[in-house]
Amino acid sequence: MSSRTTLQNNRYARMFSQLGEDTSKAFIPFTILGWPDRDTSLQMIKTMINSGAHALELGLAFSDPMADGVIIQEADKETLANGFKVKDALALLKEIRRYNDEIPIGLLVYYNMVLARGIDRFFQELGEAGVDGVLIADLPVENMQEVAEAAKANHIQLICIVSPLTTNERLQKISEYAGGFLYVVSRLGITGVEENFDASLRDLMTRLKSHTQLPLCVGFGISKPEHAQQMIQAGADGVIIGSRIIQMVKETAPEARMAQVQRFIETMVNACG
Repeated sequence: MSSRTTLQNNRYARMFSQLGEDTSKAFIPFTILGWPDRDTSLQMIKTMINSGAHALELGLAFSDPMADGVIIQEADKETLANGFKVKDALALLKEIRRYNDEIPIGLLVYYNMVLARGIDRFFQELGEAGVDGVLIADLPVENMQEVAEAAKANHIQLICIVSPLTTNERLQKISEYAGGFLYVVSRLGITGVEENFDASLRDLMTRLKSHTQLPLCVGFGISKPEHAQQMIQAGADGVIIGSRIIQMVKETAPEARMAQVQRFIETMVNACG
């Protein structure tokens, strides 16, 4: 195994280990690769890194992102309308990886995108681009063996989603494939900005921790520092925010966007500290 492969294979583990030593939690921002355009997307992601984000969760624009709310759906459509394709995303990922060789990079995709490119080719290209983890939003655990071998061969962790509806039996199946961290859905439904969280979240986190040693990162509906602190108090090892960042960029004048992103990321990192 090359030194580069070893580095890639351990980015998530090293990040969570370092955070554990500092008693801090992970802040993981999300955006769509290529949105609102390639240059702004790269600038946004560099700003996220420079502002202290612990890991990145990046999406490949898809025509029917059923797990995502209106804000991310619109960003997907805008990116596709601009003609930004998977090959462009791969090139952008390589540029991000050249910029920073340490930060874990996770990719959110849908299974049709994997199949369209071919499973082996898809994971090989992501491995070459320096991706650490892949979350296939619409691939149930019953079908995960279809991609497990290709992911392993390219040293890519399969990030799996769990929710309040995930049974202990299903969690056991998920544990056979899951790596990096578990993406915990804070509530039922789709991604978006939410103000209230189910009080049963703490019980869910306790149950998950009794069945897995993987870190638990919570997403869906988190949009401000108070939410992050709620999730951490409930037992989260990290929080993921996407819709709020995209909404914020859309509402901000182009010349002020990066300063706004920087302030937001720094505030969220501090909330997770």
